[in-house]
Amino acid sequence: MKKSLGAATIILPVPVWVIGTYDARGKPNAMTAAWAGVCCSDPPCVAVSLRAATYTHGNIKRRKAFTISVPSEEYLKEADYFGIVSGRDTDKFAATGLTPVKSDLVDAPYVKEFPLILECKLLHTFEIGIHTQFVGEIADVKADKEVLGEDGYPDIEKAQPIVYTPMARTYHGIGKYLGRGFSVGRKI
Repeated sequence: MKKSLGAATIILPVPVWVIGTYDARGKPNAMTAAWAGVCCSDPPCVAVSLRAATYTHGNIKRRKAFTISVPSEEYLKEADYFGIVSGRDTDKFAATGLTPVKSDLVDAPYVKEFPLILECKLLHTFEIGIHTQFVGEIADVKADKEVLGEDGYPDIEKAQPIVYTPMARTYHGIGKYLGRGFSVGRKI
């Protein structure tokens, strides 16, 4: 029998994405966000939901762009730090020693050391309770060659992305391979 947990944001897992923006003065900023995901295939879009109190929120509204840098397990400490302090009073790139790179396609920086990058143009903004959902159309996806599989696409085991468990506030790596999508179900 299942136990009711009430109306809550309990879902397993959520991504650990670092949202890159420039502030009004052009200073690069990065913020870790977990309320995020793919929201459309055509055009290719992702959505990230942020509270208005965050520095990144105002940056996206002003610049109409953001990037998503997907950290590998190697950068767990830095990814967590990006979510702890505010870019209003801290230069997060200087503090972590990571490198901001100016996107050629959108008005936002990404994290050079992270293996997978999405460059996004702001397409829609939705006010939802205490969060604003920013829908970004993906202008390009960039990946380090070292994390690409034989098919030319990012390999999850090579990229080693981090996932998060919101209620427990814990980070996790990716588990074992279970099977191919749109394939294992055909055995029924």
